[in-house]
Amino acid sequence: MGDYRWSGRLGPAVAVAPGARVDKFEVFFDLVFVVSFFIITRSTVAEIGGQELLHAGLVLAVLWWCYVVHSMAATRLRLGEGFVPVLMVAAMASLFAFALALPQAFGTPHGGLAGPMVVAVSYVAVRGVHLVLFLRAGRDNPVDRRQLLHFMPELVASVVLLLAAALVPVAIGDPGRAGIVRDVLWILVVLVQYGTGLVAGTWGWSVTSAEHWTERYDLILIIALGESIISVGVGGNVLGKPVTWPAIAAATLGIVFTAALWWAHFDLIGPAARIALHAATGHARMTMARDAYAYLYLPMIAGIILFAIGSDELVRAVTDPAGGVGEKAQGPAVPLLFGGVICYLATNMLFQLRTLHTLSWSRVGVLVVLAAGMPVAGRLPALAALALLTAICVGLIAVEVATMADSRNALRKAVHDERVNHEAQEAAWRARWHEDEPRDTTGPA
Repeated sequence: MGDYRWSGRLGPAVAVAPGARVDKFEVFFDLVFVVSFFIITRSTVAEIGGQELLHAGLVLAVLWWCYVVHSMAATRLRLGEGFVPVLMVAAMASLFAFALALPQAFGTPHGGLAGPMVVAVSYVAVRGVHLVLFLRAGRDNPVDRRQLLHFMPELVASVVLLLAAALVPVAIGDPGRAGIVRDVLWILVVLVQYGTGLVAGTWGWSVTSAEHWTERYDLILIIALGESIISVGVGGNVLGKPVTWPAIAAATLGIVFTAALWWAHFDLIGPAARIALHAATGHARMTMARDAYAYLYLPMIAGIILFAIGSDELVRAVTDPAGGVGEKAQGPAVPLLFGGVICYLATNMLFQLRTLHTLSWSRVGVLVVLAAGMPVAGRLPALAALALLTAICVGLIAVEVATMADSRNALRKAVHDERVNHEAQEAAWRARWHEDEPRDTTGPA
């Protein structure tokens, strides 16, 4: 009776069609992840150290697993149709609370329970909404329900470990040991989550629409790249200081090298991988979707956050009134900047290998150049270090534009032909709507 009230007034849940694309509500939902990435970056910039980077990585991994589970639910049900948006708004509110409490998740163990408990409880709420969606999607399919049981141990273990990470450290008298226990519990959460995805194989995984799956992950990667630009502008306080030519130059370099990193994925690798996932079927499609998108996109986004932190520090040095154009960045700014780009490009190379079974010599070469350029950049002024990184990234794009012209043209032609064929099929389908319309047989006498 209750289900009838929901579906009767708001509409029933709608299954995802094989050719479906991302709907507008899913993009709206991703705004919460924009906030989360921003908070992770800002809280790490406040105090950069090995422990802080570990904490940022753990939080990002748990947050990303939420996104993976979310995308798995979105392969079964349209999140913007029927009564489902009501549940997703509740998940958005919980995820927003999760993001807001992230800076306190790894605070002093005896500093209070508020932050860690908000993180744990809001995480439980988000995963609870996903569980309801999975159960609703498999209501009429016993096989799906049995497959989902393989992920129940992961859900229970993750919830128990996160609650323990909030409650147990408070009961330990030694703050140092309490912090170690908390960190170990978070590490166990990450190992349980991603280990389950490997141990369970493709049980519970489903990719109804390859177009939807690839677009879903490409959008979140674009969001992460855009957030890195926002973080640099806000963190470097470019907007809050007098406009100077060094500041404009630093901001421009940040835009250019980020655009080059966008190009590195979305010019050839991303579109070709989309076609590869379309071509794969059955078990091969699901393992490719898991390995290449659910797993390898995490270190790519981690690399984006790392170079956003490094860029922030370099821009801050450039815009510091007490420094100037010749000011050098202090601390780990250059290693984070170059290391983040290396992480992004190296993972993108693994993504290419997993989806296309090829490697590009230009990508291998640019990783060597970046590793060699890192100590050089450490001795340069902050603006020159940014310029060096930008030159390397733009150089990679220039080399690939020159050497991969034939591959690019062939890919563009294949994508164009695919779109033309798809549009022709849609036009033929729409033409059926007018077949039974009465014809106007009255003409001029």
